[in-house]
This record gives sequence, structure tokens and C-alpha cells, in this order.
Amino acid sequence: MLFFTYTIFGDVMINLKKLLLSLAIPLAAGGIGFWLSGNNTEIYNSINKPPFAPPGILFPIVWAILYILMGISYYLIITSKDTEYKKTSIIIYFIQLILNSLWSLIFFKLRLFFLGFLWVIALIILVSYMFYLFAKTNKTAAYLQIPYLIWLIFAGILSFSVFYLNK
Repeated sequence: MLFFTYTIFGDVMINLKKLLLSLAIPLAAGGIGFWLSGNNTEIYNSINKPPFAPPGILFPIVWAILYILMGISYYLIITSKDTEYKKTSIIIYFIQLILNSLWSLIFFKLRLFFLGFLWVIALIILVSYMFYLFAKTNKTAAYLQIPYLIWLIFAGILSFSVFYLNK
């Protein structure tokens, strides 16, 4: 196991095996969500969108970055010292990943745009709670969730707009 642990910047230790697993988990969740949704690029291009809607090519790039940040954040939590919030943080992290993966199915495959909007609201609430819990265990892990929260807020506005324009 020592082979997978590296020291960088003096006394900072990185467990490469845990880091790679931490990165793989959210990337796999995103892949499952994409797989469940079918051809979401075709669907995205066919629906009415507001003028501020980004081009479809932007979504996989943004989500890849967000999933990497989620993975790093999770790694920081699981390698942090135990706190009364750590176990709950991990549970909430996995619940929000599941909800995140299912959103694409609801929004793209089933075209339930209003439910997709409500789903994003639930995700915003859950990720905000996760941010709070992460901050109690590792502040850097919490700060890495800020882009995700901002993107979810934007996704909520976009989801509602798509619902409104396609009802």
C-alpha cells in the first residue's frame, strides 16, 4: 500500500489509490447519467431554449470539470480527520450523486421539464447542505463545491426556462 502513497510539498501526503477512486466515482456517476438519458445532445438541440442557453458542446466540458472537483473534494473528506460531520457528509455526497445522475433521465429521456426543474432545486438544497457538512470537516473540500452550486443554480434557471418555453 505504501506504493500508492506519495509525499508532496513537505508533509502533504497523497494516497494515489484513494484519489483515483475518488475521481472515478463522480465521473462514473456522470457517465451513467449520460447513458440513461439517451441522445441528450439531439434532444437539447431540438427543444426551445432561452437566449442565454449555452451551446450543447459546453455541457460535457463543464460537467467533466465539476465531476473532477467533486472527486477531489470527496478525497479531501475521506482523508480528513474524523469529525462528527464526516459520515453524514459522505452519505449526502453519494445521495446527491445519485440524484445528479437521474436528472438527465428525467429531463432528457422522459422530457419531464418541470420535474427536472424541481429536481435541480432539490439538488441545490442537498448540495448546499453537503457544502455545510464538508466545511465542518475540510474547508477546502467545501470550497471546491462552489462551482457546482453555481452551475446548479444556472441549471435551475435554464431548466425552468426550457419548461416554460416548451409547455
